[in-house]
Amino acid sequence: MSTEPEAAAEETADAVGPGPGAPGTTDGPDAAHGGSTAAAHDGAETTTARDGAETAARSGPTGGTTAAAGDSAAEAGDGASAEEAGTGEATTDGTDAGTDAPGDAAAAGEKSEAEAELAAQRVERERIERRKAERQGPVDAGAKLSGTAADLLAAVRAVESGEKPAAPVFGAPEPTRRPAPEPARQPRPAVSAEPVAAPGGPAPEAVQTVRRVLAEGGAPEALAPQTAALLGEGAEGALRADPWQLLRVTGVRPDQADGFARALLGAECGPDDERRGRAVTVWLLEQAALAGHTALELPRLTETLARRGVPDPEAAVQSTLAEGEALAFQDALEEPGGRAESVPRSTQDTGEEGAGDGEERPVRVLVGLERYALAEESLADGLARLVNSAPKQDGSAADWEQAAAAQGSAAELIRAVAGHGLVLHTGGEASLAEPAALLRTAHALGLRAWAAAHGPLGRDRFAALLDASSGPAEPSSAEPARTGPAAVTLAGLLSGAEGPGRDAEGTLDLDLLVVLDAPQLDVESAALLAESLPDGARLVLAGDPAVLWSAGPGRVFADLLAARVCPQVASRRPDPGTLGELVSGIGIGELGQVEAPGKEVVIVPVREAAEAVHRTVQLVADSVPRAIGVPAEDTQVITPGHGGAAGTRALNAALKERLNPGPGRFGGFDPGDRVAYSPAPGRTLPGRVTKAEADGLHLACAGETVVVPRDRVEQSVRHGWALTAHQAVGGRWPAVVVVLPGDAAQGLSRPWVYTAFGRAARHLSVVHGVEQALPRAVAEVPAKPRTTRLPVLLAPQVSTDA
Repeated sequence: MSTEPEAAAEETADAVGPGPGAPGTTDGPDAAHGGSTAAAHDGAETTTARDGAETAARSGPTGGTTAAAGDSAAEAGDGASAEEAGTGEATTDGTDAGTDAPGDAAAAGEKSEAEAELAAQRVERERIERRKAERQGPVDAGAKLSGTAADLLAAVRAVESGEKPAAPVFGAPEPTRRPAPEPARQPRPAVSAEPVAAPGGPAPEAVQTVRRVLAEGGAPEALAPQTAALLGEGAEGALRADPWQLLRVTGVRPDQADGFARALLGAECGPDDERRGRAVTVWLLEQAALAGHTALELPRLTETLARRGVPDPEAAVQSTLAEGEALAFQDALEEPGGRAESVPRSTQDTGEEGAGDGEERPVRVLVGLERYALAEESLADGLARLVNSAPKQDGSAADWEQAAAAQGSAAELIRAVAGHGLVLHTGGEASLAEPAALLRTAHALGLRAWAAAHGPLGRDRFAALLDASSGPAEPSSAEPARTGPAAVTLAGLLSGAEGPGRDAEGTLDLDLLVVLDAPQLDVESAALLAESLPDGARLVLAGDPAVLWSAGPGRVFADLLAARVCPQVASRRPDPGTLGELVSGIGIGELGQVEAPGKEVVIVPVREAAEAVHRTVQLVADSVPRAIGVPAEDTQVITPGHGGAAGTRALNAALKERLNPGPGRFGGFDPGDRVAYSPAPGRTLPGRVTKAEADGLHLACAGETVVVPRDRVEQSVRHGWALTAHQAVGGRWPAVVVVLPGDAAQGLSRPWVYTAFGRAARHLSVVHGVEQALPRAVAEVPAKPRTTRLPVLLAPQVSTDA
């Protein structure tokens, strides 16, 4: 391997992170990777709302250039938005998870896996709504507050109990409310959001009336379908009564919503308008969710509101809470290292019950969107149920011990699963042999055992491992009709499209579930999973903690590792060979030289983005097939982001011209094109175009035929010769070409490099244009922290002696 340093990523803004000491935040190789144009997580880039909306807007209500409905805030010139909210990164490209346009699930009008998945998510949200109705008061850690924080919590208690606050919160006069009809309050779609519109979309008449209002306010008329779908019936009236409702539309920025409001309201419009304060507050919380946070600390939120031109940030937060558009929480900081600036302290003498030794426990006040806050609570309850309940007894303790003794390196994992409902397993690619051995053992003992991977590539790879392996845990010949353990995708399992299905009570019909790629779990999908497991089931979360984290909010796997509420088994099986040595070093912050006698690693230095594109095409089409023996169809290109001169768009255009030239008659695609299909936000299915007909674009994805209707192609399908690291997570290819153009240096982080380099099974080429930025990122740039509440929610429910 060349000793040259490797390259970097592109266009990612540095952000104000929550800092190291608070519970639920971690500075390890998790959280939002600091990387590339992938905004809130590089490439959680579901292709929805992406540049498809580039046709939507070109001049905004303020007269300046407006990002298309799906373009990222960063590309629209608003790169500070997410970071200002303490969200870690600015959103980019509009295809990142959470920035997707409404209705980004499955093809309309046909029952697809994505629609089934969204239906399952709908069920979980109904459960969460029931939880909300059962809440008797705000979450309280038992700590005392004073001043602003105490006033806020008092107001929250009053609101949640059905009363109005007795006195203005924050000691400031309550702003005068302008009369306005209550708009339809539907949550803005984010990661794993279900389509807001019905399968048929909003009525044409409703779209037309919204189009007229948008034109009157100087907003792009192409936003009309999305706006009508978001605001529902009476969308026109809602916009006229509260023009800042436009800020709910993906890709619209506060300055653009301000221009729209000025055009409609005239002299009545002002920065102190209560409606504006609420809208900007919700928008900042949504930006935080895009960067992985489930909530924001109150001081950071008010500080960012002030920077956004809200004259009275405290009143804006109060109004948002009173209207039920966000929830507030106070969490005790048990760790002595909690950050002082986020810990309100009481100035009153102790004497209340629970004050302990006369000392007050520090707390932090958090504000979050309801959907993520309640999902995190539901997840904590579900995990606590698994930890605290005895697993179903299939096989005696002696049977489990005998099976463990015969399984070598998997023995520790098998013993842990024998007696616990929740177990964490960490390790790299080679460690997958241990969950495979566990599944075979459990199956032989009579358990209904399943594995679920993040995507079809991981599923198929693990299924092949299960099929190829054999051992003493195989079923006996006396049961010839019995099938062995199987692998599915997590989305397919939860939707019912794959796996065992559900029993009469609605829970998954299984006894043991191993979730692979566990770092990709966000709080919503994890909550749905935990609620779906029957009593007595065993859950194993397995994954590599050094890879990029979930596209959606939360850091479930990292939070559980930090909370230490269940057994943790660290695999001792290293990834073999030159590539294994290289990637393992990156995981601990070292980018060292490795011997590559078989050209396992090749560094290709470049000076400019155009040269990077040229060399990438040359590598994929000629050099790698000729020198390594890996054909172009088995080589994957990975780059930091979609935009830029060497992003996925530019690379895919050049690779298509070389590998499958054609006119692109169907939305830019031709039969044979390699594609990345996003049926729902945060999910990417690699595939190929087989044909294009009147009913839509026909794709072959993981052995299945997918038909994407014509009106969904632009939003959900990209060319797939080049992917971002987050799109590629969970997959491995015989050869990988990682492209690191010079403008990507600012966005590189250790998790991004680890993930990108780790996708290569036999050969890695690095098109390197960032000089020392790459080793510096590996050594000095860990993942950006995320603010979450899961550890705090779990602590009172389970013992931490595991």
